[in-house]
Amino acid sequence: MVYKYCAECGHKLDEIRLGDDDCKICPSCKRIYGNNPLPVVEVLVVNELNEILLLKQDYISKDKWTVVSGYMVNGETIEEAVSREVKEETGQTVTKCQYVSSYYFEPKQLIMIGFIAYVNKSDFADSDEVDDLKWYKVHEVEAVIARENNCSGMHFDMCKKYLQENDGRE
Repeated sequence: MVYKYCAECGHKLDEIRLGDDDCKICPSCKRIYGNNPLPVVEVLVVNELNEILLLKQDYISKDKWTVVSGYMVNGETIEEAVSREVKEETGQTVTKCQYVSSYYFEPKQLIMIGFIAYVNKSDFADSDEVDDLKWYKVHEVEAVIARENNCSGMHFDMCKKYLQENDGRE
């Protein structure tokens, strides 16, 4: 996130070099602002039938589906964020999760922390953030997953590879 004004006192920030990093500093209260991406969890949800849960968010794409994702909140671990986002957006309860890979999403300055979350298939929850939810077989995902201006497709590819190498699932 790039700041122009100090979040503490409101003064316009000055550019400085701190070690190898370009930063900003408040000339009044001396608070330093790094050029740091926001952390977001990105989660491929898999059930006991080896189905993949994808969601539809019309503000992202009218015709493509995405994996679960969401911003981390203060005080939670990455694993807690995975479970919370899956529950909030889908109603599914995570029984186990596994880190797979991370991705930098430059358009929004986000660090996407990619996981697989395992669930036992249950009823979907109603969420204001989600327009539709659907279980897919692995071979069906490629045709529907978002790849433009979105990390879902890349995360699906990494998870599929991980599952093939570690679980024997496909």
